[in-house]
Amino acid sequence: MKKIWIIARRELNSFFDSLMAYIMLIAFLGFSGFFTWVYGSDVFFVNQASLQTFFSVAYWTLFFFIPALTMGLLAEEQKTGTIELLLTKPVTEWQVVIGKFLSTLLLIIIALILTLPYYITVANLGKIDHGAVWSGYLGLILMSASYISIGLFASSISKNQIVGFLLALFIGIFFHIIFSVLANGSSGFFGNLFHYLSLSTHFDSISRGVIDTKDLIYFLSLIFLGLTSTEAVLGKRHI
Repeated sequence: MKKIWIIARRELNSFFDSLMAYIMLIAFLGFSGFFTWVYGSDVFFVNQASLQTFFSVAYWTLFFFIPALTMGLLAEEQKTGTIELLLTKPVTEWQVVIGKFLSTLLLIIIALILTLPYYITVANLGKIDHGAVWSGYLGLILMSASYISIGLFASSISKNQIVGFLLALFIGIFFHIIFSVLANGSSGFFGNLFHYLSLSTHFDSISRGVIDTKDLIYFLSLIFLGLTSTEAVLGKRHI
């Protein structure tokens, strides 16, 4: 665990050293704040004490931001050869993958913590469902973890950061949009299958305050699949 934390801390520091973290945090807070409080179906337009608008905005914002954060985690190291140097040290491929995964997830959690003033403000405006709010934050964390694992896999199979970014978006868009569209256009077994594969199905359920075991299993399975696939790619190249 100590080695994983060392890798995670190194990667988190690199985000802030390269200004990537500051850019992401400012952009995320700017987008989410603007659409939550000012434009469209904002809090005042909805006229109720709820953070559903923020969760909807963050759902899309993080979808595009996460591939930008993960695209260089492994692609750049493979391009420069530093991944080979790292793997010659007493660390396993799994520890490297988990360390890089945690670093990005910690950055996302920091971004979400910075939005807690939204929660406090809305709670002061009226009676708010606190359980639904915390469930919504949990949904965003699980969604982010899923896309981070996908982004790591995309970054592991290419030495080009742009390719890693586009591949992560391409894979993610199936879970974010396409499976939902296919579910609406299908019935029977395939309709149920596409409905279950759609990430929005599970995110919407959790963000409304309903924490179901099947939703947790879905997210944990997606995270595990992404991380194990990344570890397999690294292990194959290391051999």
